[in-house]
Amino acid sequence: MKKLVLLGALALSVLSMQAFADTKPLKIGIEAAYPPFASKAPDGSIVGFDYDIGNALCEQMQVKCVWVEQEFDGLIPALKVRKIDAILSSMSITDDRKKSVDFTNRYYLTPARLVLKEGTTVSDSLDELKGKKIGVQRGSIHDRFAKEVLAPKGATVVPYSSQNEIYLDIEAGRLDGTVADATLLQEGFLDAPAGKGYAFVGPAFTDAKYFGDGIGIAVRKGDTELKDKIDGAIVAIRANGKYDEIQKKYFNFDIYGPEAK
Repeated sequence: MKKLVLLGALALSVLSMQAFADTKPLKIGIEAAYPPFASKAPDGSIVGFDYDIGNALCEQMQVKCVWVEQEFDGLIPALKVRKIDAILSSMSITDDRKKSVDFTNRYYLTPARLVLKEGTTVSDSLDELKGKKIGVQRGSIHDRFAKEVLAPKGATVVPYSSQNEIYLDIEAGRLDGTVADATLLQEGFLDAPAGKGYAFVGPAFTDAKYFGDGIGIAVRKGDTELKDKIDGAIVAIRANGKYDEIQKKYFNFDIYGPEAK
C-alpha cells in the first residue's frame, strides 16, 4: 500500500512538472524606474517590491515570469496589442482605466502626497500652490489629478516620462516639487541625499475619483481566467506568509492597507 501511495505521489509530481513545462510563460509589463517598487540594480537586473511580488505570484501559479520593460504610459497599449499579458507596475485601479483593461483585486494601497521645500505651508484649499511648478509622471493618475485639481489652483503642471527625471529637476531647481505615491516619494526621494530639505506638505490625497481602489494588476478586457488565477495567487501569498516576507524587505508598515469592510 505504501508503495502504491509513493508511486501515486510520484506520478502526480511528474504530471505537475509536465503541466508547468507546458504552460505558456506569463509576460508581465513593468516600468523599472519607480523605486522601491521597481528599479534597476547596478548589474542591470530589476529589483523592487513589484518585481518580487510578481515573481511570488508566478511561483504560486506555477508559471514562468517573463518581464517586459516599458515606459509607464506605454504599458496599456502594449497589453492591448498582446506584447504583454499583464501589467504589474504600481498601477492604480481607476474607473477611467477600467474602460481599457480589467484589474485584479488590489495588492497594495497608499495615498498620494505633495513634496515641496521643507517648511512650505499648504492648506487643504491648496491655494498656496499658485505659481508653483509641480512635476508629474506622464500618463499616471497623479498627472490627471494635478491637471484637474492643482492646475486650477494656479500650479504649473509639468509632465515627465519617469519619476526619476522629476527628482533630478527638483534637485536642479527647475521644479518646486512633485505629487506622487507617498511611499514612492519617501523611499525614492525624501530618504535619499537629493531629498534633503524637502518634505511632505499639505493633505494626503485619497479621492477614489483619481486614485481608485488601490493598486492592482491589469489584464486584457475579458481575460477572466488570468484575472481569477492572479486573484487566487494574491490571496495565497498573503495567507502563506510570502507577501509579509516581501513587504518587510522594503517597508516598516503594512503596505497592503486595511481590509475591505
